[in-house]
Formats: sequence, C-alpha cells, structure tokens
Amino acid sequence: MEYAIILLKQILMMAILSACGFLLFRTKKITPEGSRTIANILIYVSLPCVIVNSFLTERTEEKMIGLAISAGAAAVLLGVSMIISRLAFRRDAVAAFACSFSNPGFFGIPLIIGVLSDGAVFYVAAFIAFLNLLQWSYGVSLLTGEKASGLPKKILTAPFMIATAAGLLFFFTQLQPPQIIKTALGYLSGINTPLAMFTVGIYLAQTDIKKMLATKRLYLLSALRLIVIPAVSLALLSLLPKDLFEMKLALLICAACPVGSNVAVYAQLHNKDHRYAVQTIVISTVLSVAAIPAMVRLAVMIW
Repeated sequence: MEYAIILLKQILMMAILSACGFLLFRTKKITPEGSRTIANILIYVSLPCVIVNSFLTERTEEKMIGLAISAGAAAVLLGVSMIISRLAFRRDAVAAFACSFSNPGFFGIPLIIGVLSDGAVFYVAAFIAFLNLLQWSYGVSLLTGEKASGLPKKILTAPFMIATAAGLLFFFTQLQPPQIIKTALGYLSGINTPLAMFTVGIYLAQTDIKKMLATKRLYLLSALRLIVIPAVSLALLSLLPKDLFEMKLALLICAACPVGSNVAVYAQLHNKDHRYAVQTIVISTVLSVAAIPAMVRLAVMIW
C-alpha cells in the first residue's frame, strides 16, 4: 500500500503541474513557439544539471563498486528495453521511443527514497545518465531516420555526455564546484520536473482526449512498458547476488516506471507527432499506479 500512496502523490503532482500548462495554452497565454523554448531549456540546461548533481556525492570503495555494477546492470536493462520496444513497434518510431525509455527521474527517485533510502538514489545515477544519452542518440535516430553510425560527433557534444563526463570527474576526483555553482545546479535541477510536466500539459491541450482513450495501441504500449519490460528486468536482476538487494530494487523501480515525458519534447523538437507522444505518457502513467506497486511486491517476494 505504501508504494501505491507514494506513486499516487507523484501522479497528483504531475496532474497539477500539467493542468497549469494545459490551461495557459488553452487561454493562449503560451504559444507553440513558447513550448519549444521550454523544451530547449529542458534538454540543454535542466536535465544535464540533474545528471551532474547525481554524482556530487562522497566517494567510497563501496560506492565505487556499486557504481560499476549498477552501470553495467543499467546498460543491460536499457538495451533489453530498446530491443523489446523496437521489435514491437518496427514502423512506429514514436511508440518505439516511448516504450524504450521510462521516467525514473520523476517517478523512480521519490519511490526509491520512500521504499529504500536517499542513499539508494546513487545506484540509479548511471541508469538516468545512460537513459538521457540514449534518448539523445538512439532515440533521435529513431525519430529522424538518421543511422546511429552517423551520430558519433553529435553524441560526443551532446549535453548529457558533457554532463556525465563532468559528473564522473567530480565523483572520482572529489573536487567540488564552488558553493554558488552547486546552489545554481540545485536550482536548475529542481525546475526539471515542473518544466517537463508543464510542457506535457501544453501538449495535452493540443490532443483529442476522447480519441486517446479509444486508441488500443496505447494500451499495448503500456503493457510492454509496465509489465513485460519490468518482468524481464526482474529476471535479469535476479542473477545479481542477494546482498545487492537495495541496488536491484532501485534499478527495477526505474525500469518499471511509465513512459518518460521527454518523448514528447523530442518529438516536438524533431517535428514528429508530439500529441501522440503525450498520449503514451498519459495512459502509461495512469496505469502505473497499479503496475509499479505490483512489480515491487513481486520482487520483494522473490528476492
């Protein structure tokens, strides 16, 4: 029950923030051009700050080992997620993108803190960094049709790659940015969720809600995102030692989260159907209220 309550609070906050964007767009206080500006702030400023912030922690031998194991596990889980999604939606780039990537920042982290502890969040830093990097590279290649082999330069200069490199530098050297910069990073990281949900509300204002509820493909996508991919992730994480319970559960929660809000942002930036992308977010988020607690309970029983 505690898992469902924590998740429900997150969804209520998401609804309030999205409603603000929805109402401002419907009353013409925000234009489509304005929403694109917000999307750029998210991609190039706020999300990179979230990544850097996640690495500003004390370096210990336990965390070094944990980072290596969690990074390897995160890479495998994300790889499996992309394969399953691509096989299911070969001719639907937006759906393949949406199904591949969850929303660990908004849903995962609060649930991890509520179920486990603040310290467990460190184990998902690599998952979040990889996810954002893969959205920027693999995800964009899906939307644009550009082959991944043509993206190396873009990947190296991507804001998430630069942020990950900076974060790893701070973690391994234990250098700390000046307090004023740390404070700024905290503020910029803090606006990530409000801006993302605000943007989703703007997109939702441009969506036919009745048509969304009647679209069967959205429920298929949600079943893969919330049941199939987490179930496969649970099986893979079960191969890790039992004493890594906290790490395994944190990673499973990230893998079990609904569609990430960034799919709508990327879809708009690359002139794809961002209204359809918003529909994948909304339906999977609502269904996740039951799916995530069930998956967590199953994992606790097995592990």
